[in-house]
Amino acid sequence: MLKDIWAQAWEAMLYNRRRTMITVCGMAWGIATVVLLLAYGAGFSNAIHAIFAQWGTQMIGVFPGKTSEQAGGMKAGVPVRFTMSDVELIRNTVPGVERISPELAKGLMVSNELHSYTWNVNGDEPDITDIMHLPIAEGRFFNEKDNEQHAHVAVLASDSKKLLMDGKYPIGERIRIAGVPFKVIGVLRPKMSEAGNDVNRQVYIPFNAMKGLMDPKNLTGIWFRYRGPNGPVEQAMRNSLAAAHNFMPTDHNAIYVANIQKQLYQFQIITAALQVLLLFIGALTLGIAGIGLMNIMLVAVQQRTREIGVEKALGARRRHILLQFLAEALVITGLGGVLGIGLSYLVSVAVGRITFYSAIAAHAHGADIRLLISPMIVLAATVTLIVVGTVSGMLPALKAANLDPIEALRYE
Repeated sequence: MLKDIWAQAWEAMLYNRRRTMITVCGMAWGIATVVLLLAYGAGFSNAIHAIFAQWGTQMIGVFPGKTSEQAGGMKAGVPVRFTMSDVELIRNTVPGVERISPELAKGLMVSNELHSYTWNVNGDEPDITDIMHLPIAEGRFFNEKDNEQHAHVAVLASDSKKLLMDGKYPIGERIRIAGVPFKVIGVLRPKMSEAGNDVNRQVYIPFNAMKGLMDPKNLTGIWFRYRGPNGPVEQAMRNSLAAAHNFMPTDHNAIYVANIQKQLYQFQIITAALQVLLLFIGALTLGIAGIGLMNIMLVAVQQRTREIGVEKALGARRRHILLQFLAEALVITGLGGVLGIGLSYLVSVAVGRITFYSAIAAHAHGADIRLLISPMIVLAATVTLIVVGTVSGMLPALKAANLDPIEALRYE
């Protein structure tokens, strides 16, 4: 019986080809809009994640500040100073710490025979390359042996190499940092950077070598990579440092924490809200197409009133008429859905990359928006389509099923 109902619905659609095609196109446009809007939301979310992921999302940096709350009889405004004992404290008391590096950083004169610049020079231990995701473009990063030997070797950020070397091969070249000679052993790949950001104009040298260029007693900061949820890790770090330096764990001015995962989570809330909004807009667009389908089906019921009366007179039950018209609406919806999803894939391929972060940042093409149509997006759009198609087809189908057979046979 169901086979006969679907066949009858298909024949009715073929009989009114023009009307059917217009309705199918409307449904296709609606579902394509839903899919593309959701794909844009997913692409926006991925772009935000790419911006943070270039540094590694499981990374925390902590830097000393001044207390702003009284604690243990100490007044506010006391400077907090980090030493190597704090590095060991974090390593031993904070759960999930995988790699950790103290840092001595300072703006110093970096020069060679041709150029001289004042750049930020970072003295770190070798683990910093894994902590901060510092991939090498040329040469190598300094290792534990370099650090132990206080080796005067340097790794240049991408723009530092361009400005200093004027196109020369950098590996093995000599530079001077604060007047002290260093040998270039590596160059980093470029990071995404906005105007005024000097992330690609820096120099990295071994931590022990940096001790000869600035006072090593007070660390500039501490970086570490961890596993697990970021909330407990940050809280454990605050508790340990607060106990060691006699300040309140709630005093956010005593230490400054760069928690990448926490910042990413805040942006993820925004992108999730954006995706919900885009789904709502797409559903409204599809709903308009559904109203068009409902109107067409109501016209079909009116035109086939006498046919419905004949079917009921021959023994067709109310549910048979209901299924007949509902099936016709769902077939139109299904055809529109297939065409719409296919159209959305074509549009996503044709559009390609949509300029986003690269409009304001260099080396940021990886953080531009791409229309990513995932199986979950197709599933969400399909469910929305089925709901709209069923609701749009149900009212005309109920009207047809509730027609009085005698009145229907009299209809001209």
